[in-house]
Amino acid sequence: MIKAVIFDLDGTLLNRDASVLKFVENQYDRLNRGLSHISKEIYISRFIELDCRGYVWKDKVYQQMVDEFRITYLTWEMLLNDYITEFHHSCVPFPNLIALFEDLKKESIQLGLITNGKGQFQMDNIGALGIDSFFDTILISEYEGMKKPNPQIFLKGLNQLNVLTNESVYVGDHPENDVKGAENVGMVGIWKRDLAWGDVKAQYVIDDLKELPLIIRELG
Repeated sequence: MIKAVIFDLDGTLLNRDASVLKFVENQYDRLNRGLSHISKEIYISRFIELDCRGYVWKDKVYQQMVDEFRITYLTWEMLLNDYITEFHHSCVPFPNLIALFEDLKKESIQLGLITNGKGQFQMDNIGALGIDSFFDTILISEYEGMKKPNPQIFLKGLNQLNVLTNESVYVGDHPENDVKGAENVGMVGIWKRDLAWGDVKAQYVIDDLKELPLIIRELG
């Protein structure tokens, strides 16, 4: 019987691609005085390219952009600070997020979150989505000193929820960090499909969060 569902954040609950696009558009407009010599479209596309879907931290991204675009009115530190303090205002959830959490809570299923990333930054994003109160445990790699797919971060989450590995599922968009990482400790891994990864072999796959309860019922 499934007693707990643990989620990844970026690309699973948070539509990161849409959020990044919204943020960088807003950043360009907000800081236009120092960026107006660059076209908005070029600024946006280069940021998204250098960001590598979140796998490059923004200090490197902004250092590169300041150098490439010869930005002088703004420093890379100023741009980075703007990202850290303003990104959560651009957070876009995937559809059916709140409805899913409400349904799972009605079934007395515990909810957890395990995400890689910077601690306060991720907490701000979780709060912006309005989902922090649903979770029985939240583990963020910077705070924990370890990151997925390290088995210990999954086991710590399960221990805090007081559930066994075979009583829990993990839902995430990364085939290795999320699905394989969870499966390696004995959890059921559910892949939230991300077309950027191509064809991924996973026992359970969802395209929309609303599909999750059906799999949980199937698992018993």
